[in-house]
Amino acid sequence: MLVSAKEMLNKARAGKYAVGQFNINNLEWTKAVLLTAQENNSPVILGVSEGAGKYMGGYKTIVGMVNGLLEELNITVPVALHLDHGSYEGAKAAMAAGFSSIMFDGSHYAIEENIAKTTELVNLTNEKGLSLEAEVGSIGGEEDGVVGAGEIADANECKAIADLGVTMLAAGIGNIHGQYPANWKGLAFDALEKIADATGTMPLVLHGGTGIPEEMIKKAISLGVAKINVNTECQLAFAAATRKYIEAGKDLEGKGFDPRKVLAPGFEAIKATVKEKMELFGSVNQA
Repeated sequence: MLVSAKEMLNKARAGKYAVGQFNINNLEWTKAVLLTAQENNSPVILGVSEGAGKYMGGYKTIVGMVNGLLEELNITVPVALHLDHGSYEGAKAAMAAGFSSIMFDGSHYAIEENIAKTTELVNLTNEKGLSLEAEVGSIGGEEDGVVGAGEIADANECKAIADLGVTMLAAGIGNIHGQYPANWKGLAFDALEKIADATGTMPLVLHGGTGIPEEMIKKAISLGVAKINVNTECQLAFAAATRKYIEAGKDLEGKGFDPRKVLAPGFEAIKATVKEKMELFGSVNQA
């Protein structure tokens, strides 16, 4: 049964560890993440961008697939199904379809409009018992065609959004989506400290978890980050394993062309990546 991310993230914030959000793209992805969470007794958040939602046939299709897997695979750890970087309309559509957690990304609006729209969604998610993530200061890089420069969020604006009653807050601290360039300056920990001071015990969210050095991840967790999003790293691992299988000519041996065989190495690569992240984030045995 899907749960809101509220309890798992409050627990993580208090316990100084983080829960991973792993974005899903298809059945293999979803199954790999869920099985790894169960094997490691870790809570987990399945992230779905609006683009991935369209790709997988719509939000209702995804809810049906995830609920079916939870039951058939006997998944007992806490699992939240979360809309990632949702638009205002997308947030409402995902809620109606049965998602248990929503992100409304109002970071590209003026702060007044971000506050107004977030307020309405706080009321709607509270009515349904869902968790809500808001964003201040757009995250850099590109995700589903949305490009951000990697802004540093203003602590006062973060407090204004946190005070609306959101469950968790994504604040830009120089992090970006995708792979980090060689000249990346690193996370702005002075900004993170100010944001954490301004928002109290609010669980903070780190987007763009791929490629951030381990010591930075651990420091971010120590300063209040309780949710870390991972997407690109799983995609790279999946692509590399699939490439290796094809380049070795395995698809030409016997029934090696069977999609279940072609996708199996990528599936295992996702599982290995997710396990590694859960160990780094400290969420193993926290279910």
